[in-house]
Order: sequence, then C-alpha cells, then structure tokens
Amino acid sequence: MDMENIKQNNDYFGTEKISKILFKMAPPVMLAQLIQALYNIIDSVFVGRYSESGLTALSIVYPLQLLMIALAVGTGVGINTVMASKLGLGQSDRADEYAGAGTPLAVVLWAVFAAVCYAVMPLYARLQTSSPEVIADVITYGRIVCVFSFGLFLESIWTKILQARGNMKIPMIAQIAGAATNMIFDPLLIFGMFGLPEMGIAGAAAATAAGQIIAALVVMKNGFYKPPEWRRYPRYVGRIFCLGTPNILMQSAYTLYIFGLNMILATFSDAAVTVLGLYYKWQTFFFIPLGAMQTCIVPVISFNYAAGNTERCRKTLNTAIIFGAALMFLGTLCFMIIPEPMLRFFSMDDEVIRIGITAFRIIGLSFIPLVTSLTYPVLFQAVGASLKSSLLTVIRTVFLFVPLAYLFSRFGLDYFWLTYPVTDGIVSLIGLFMSRQFFKCPYPKRTA
Repeated sequence: MDMENIKQNNDYFGTEKISKILFKMAPPVMLAQLIQALYNIIDSVFVGRYSESGLTALSIVYPLQLLMIALAVGTGVGINTVMASKLGLGQSDRADEYAGAGTPLAVVLWAVFAAVCYAVMPLYARLQTSSPEVIADVITYGRIVCVFSFGLFLESIWTKILQARGNMKIPMIAQIAGAATNMIFDPLLIFGMFGLPEMGIAGAAAATAAGQIIAALVVMKNGFYKPPEWRRYPRYVGRIFCLGTPNILMQSAYTLYIFGLNMILATFSDAAVTVLGLYYKWQTFFFIPLGAMQTCIVPVISFNYAAGNTERCRKTLNTAIIFGAALMFLGTLCFMIIPEPMLRFFSMDDEVIRIGITAFRIIGLSFIPLVTSLTYPVLFQAVGASLKSSLLTVIRTVFLFVPLAYLFSRFGLDYFWLTYPVTDGIVSLIGLFMSRQFFKCPYPKRTA
C-alpha cells in the first residue's frame, strides 16, 4: 500500500500538468473555505442583530482567533510540508511518523493556549475599549472560543495530514459539517429558540466551538496516525516547527498588526474598530481563491523541490499567482462598487456605514498586490527557506503595516486605510526580487 501511495504522488505531483493539479486540488479547498467564510459572516450577522456591542466585541476578539488559527494551522503546515518532502523522496514510513506526532502536539498547543487566553482575556479587553458592555462581551465570547478550541487544533492538523497525501475531499466534508453545525446553532443559542436558553454572544461562541469539534470528528479517522516513539519527538517537533514557523509567524503577525490597528482606530471611535472587523469578515470571503492556491501549492512545490525539479516549482508559483490575481480582481470590483450593501449586511449604524464606504474602496486597491505579497512567503516556506519566508512576513507586518498605519492616521482617519495598498505594493516588489534570486541558485548548499 505504501508503494502505491508513493507511485500515486509521483504521478500526481511530479508529472501531471501544473494547472490540472491545482484546478483539481483547489475546488474542494475553496469550497471548504467558502463554507468557513460563510459561517463566520453569518456568525457576525446574528450577533449584529442581537447587539452592536457584540459586533464590536467580535472585532476585538478576532486577533486572538487569528493567533489560535496561526498556531493550529501553522503547525499543520509544518507537518504537511515535511510529509510532502518525505513522500517526494519515497520515504512513506517516515511521512507517517511525522503525521503521528501531530495529535499529541495539537493537544499540548491547545492546553497552553487555552490557559493563557482565559487568564489574560479581561486585560486584553480593557486594552481595546473602555465600554463596559463591549468589555463584558469580549470576555464572555473570548473565553469560550479559546477554552473550547481543542476541536480547531485537532481538525487543523489532521486536515493538513490528509492534504499532504492529496486528500482534499474529507477536509471539505469536515468543513461543511462544522459550518452547518455553527449556522444551525447560532440563531438557536443566541436568541433562545425552540426552548433553548437565550445565551446572546455566549451562544455564538458555543456554536463556533461545536462546529469545530464536529469538523475534527469527521477528519479524525483518516487524519489520526499512531504516534512515533517518544524519544523521536524532539527531532520531529523541531523539524515540524522549523518548516511551520513561517506560517505561524505570518498568521501571528496578523494578530499583532490587527491588535495594533485596533488600538490606533480606537483613538477615533468604536465604529472605526467595527469597520476594520467587518472588512476582515468580508476579506475572508474574497480571499478564498488565494487561500486555496496557497494551501495547494505547498505540497506540490515541496515535493518537486525535494525531487530536484525547480522548473515545476516555478511553474506552480506562476500559475497560482495568475489564477489568484484574476479572481482577486473581482474582489476589488466589489469593494469599489458596492461597499455600502456589504456594510449594511452586518450593521445599520450610520457612522459605521460612513467610515466603511471610504475604507472599503481604498483597501480594495490592495487586493492585486496582496496576491504576490502573500504568495512569495509560501514559496520559501515550501522549499524550507524559512528565514526568507519569515523575513517577508516581518517586513510586511512589523516594519511596514503598523508604522505606516500610525503615520497615515496622523493625517486623518480616511488616510489610515492607505496602509493596505502601500504596504502590499512594497512587499510584492521585495518578494519578486527575492524569488528571482532564489531561482538563480535554488540549491546553494549542494556542492557535490
């Protein structure tokens, strides 16, 4: 059976037409992410109908949810990448051992994250707002989604294990099941329907956690592998985090810069903070093609780089960028033409609408350069060049995003939103230069 898996991966990743690989792998991933985006959006719709303070609370908790996803998905990406590399070398047994290390690692990460977040949630809320109603909602929602996040950690890692072997169908089914659970229980628990208690924002958090647990149960049978011997864990975990750290850093950096942006926007109004949160809700929806391409190209590039076929790595990168840019152009059009209906989908607050129309139109200009600014780090991550991948992420989020946001905000709230197109334009140019240098000498350490 192992030899069959090796042959299938060689035929699929090593010789099949690149566009055919991506178009075959991407739709299930896109559908799964579409469903994920829909239930995030619906979550906000129901909470927004329940209370404006709850909607603001979701925007404030969002960076912590990103951090949680960063740890879970980033670790999964590390496992995914090393598995694809081992499969490219014909070492299926070693790939299985790395897969087996994923489950204990997920449990440890969840336990640490949940404990820390439960303790710091009140302080975190007070750093973001002075409103007692919003603070209470942040603490309630944040503690529930963090403490009961074990489903997210397990599902994320098991999903990446399946994707490393080209299995996109089961993760898609898991996302559908999780999303359906969330969407069904959202109104029931928030408003207290059919005899259930009216839980308000706590109900939204409980529905989110339930959806994550259901998704984990779906992928558990095929994603769980027997853990390796404990003495091998230090080496395996070290390798996993070496390859997964760029993704963790990239996602964690989102947490830090959104936290920083929220603090800057809070000096203007709570409505400005809400607008940023609503943008990221819609961003999740419109970034589905880009996210799908990034997910799909990691095992393809890792496999071919390990097999010494860098030309296929280049073709994979270029195909993903072209495909992502074409679809992201549609997102730009929506943000430019229909920002008001998009905002009113969540909120009827006049100040939120007024601020959001300008914000959406300016941010929409960043979508095309964002394709390359986020795809180049994935290239370097897939080939094991974690330093280069991390460098691009750090430049974008540490040296450009928050400093530029602070600088532009000094000229007024409308100028604040220029941070997005300016930052991603600069990072795209840097990434293009670094990728060209890489392909000129893709194996600098190979001397024999």
